[in-house]
Amino acid sequence: MEDIRKMKLLFIRHGDPDYTIDSLTEKGWKEAEFLSEKIAALDVRDFYVSPLGRAKDTASCTLKKNGRTATECKWLREFDVKIRRPDVHGEKIIPWDWLPEDWTKIENFYSFDRWWDNDILREGKMKEYDWVTQNFDKVLAEHGYVREGHYYRAEKANEDTLVFFCHFGVSCVLISYLLSISPLVMLQNFCAAPSSVSTIVT
Repeated sequence: MEDIRKMKLLFIRHGDPDYTIDSLTEKGWKEAEFLSEKIAALDVRDFYVSPLGRAKDTASCTLKKNGRTATECKWLREFDVKIRRPDVHGEKIIPWDWLPEDWTKIENFYSFDRWWDNDILREGKMKEYDWVTQNFDKVLAEHGYVREGHYYRAEKANEDTLVFFCHFGVSCVLISYLLSISPLVMLQNFCAAPSSVSTIVT
């Protein structure tokens, strides 16, 4: 019988944020504490965390409970790319929350390979996506999974559970990359509430 081992990747959005101080609200701290009870019960191989305060504060409850530390990764910070959306006039803003009647008209937004190839996203330097996904691939390679085109070769299959404390935008970028779909599709159609956990299983 074939030995099937399943790695788990948990993408955790920070708790309810207080963006003015880059931390959590009172509600957010309660969310982080409740979350820690669930995560502490898991057999986690490694923790990774964004350098932003709201993600680090969310992680702190779990790490303290487990007596663990997390690797801080700059590339896990919120996907901080701004574009000039045609449905909003003025300053550049985040690429999600874009009206479907506008973004769905651009066919290559649906392409895994060509989603970035248009004036709006080139001006917004959305190809920062590559910096994020390349660093993500390095982490997965360290755990035995090497990217080859649209899939990962299991050089060392395992049942590691990896936890990433991060943000909505960067979670969408990473999950869409794992699934080989355009990040625009995820950013426009996916929702992750504060302190929610999105789990991908190999």
